[in-house]
Amino acid sequence: MAAAKCESKEGPPIDLSKSPIFSETTVESIKEHDSSGTPLQSSWTFWLDRAISGTTAEEYKENLKKIYTVNTVQSFWAVFNNIPNAADIQVRYSYHLMRDDRYPMWEEPVNQHGGTWRLKCHKSDTAEVWKEVVLAAIGEQFIDSVAEGDEICGVTVSIRDRDDLIQVWNVNADLAAKATVLQKIHRLLPHVVFPAEFYKPHQSHHAYGRR
Repeated sequence: MAAAKCESKEGPPIDLSKSPIFSETTVESIKEHDSSGTPLQSSWTFWLDRAISGTTAEEYKENLKKIYTVNTVQSFWAVFNNIPNAADIQVRYSYHLMRDDRYPMWEEPVNQHGGTWRLKCHKSDTAEVWKEVVLAAIGEQFIDSVAEGDEICGVTVSIRDRDDLIQVWNVNADLAAKATVLQKIHRLLPHVVFPAEFYKPHQSHHAYGRR
């Protein structure tokens, strides 16, 4: 269980390279919330990764850092509020929140036939967009935005040099054309302008299986 300690402040981006663990007090608080809080429809797992070009899928998997798996609304907030804000972390890092304990990897059997809706996001909007999309995911607000037989299984925020990237994962790329996920996000964030938005199946990535 690895996680970064949250200290909101102005200044240089927070260094996540050592990924310090939660304090014992924080862990106990999360456990308490997980056992007595309002249950989520499914568990969700926070992950952290740093983009490194040229790595294989196995190397990427080995470098992933699991932050915590949450099962209740209260334990979600206990984790979310104790990791650095997405807008404060370093370039090339990503947060993922994945359904159950699945890895945020295109090549995983449960993911390989899916894809992601990808939205470029101005840095001034990143924190708000990430929070709204995460809450929509754990609150199952995308159920009416995907086709029958499809499911939202994860969300990602990736910090980049210019615009950041928000991704919403689904399990069946063949059904993406029938979805209204982007429209849902626009309804959640009507005042946010996204420089670009599109859908990309995992298996269409040139690095699929190779990284």
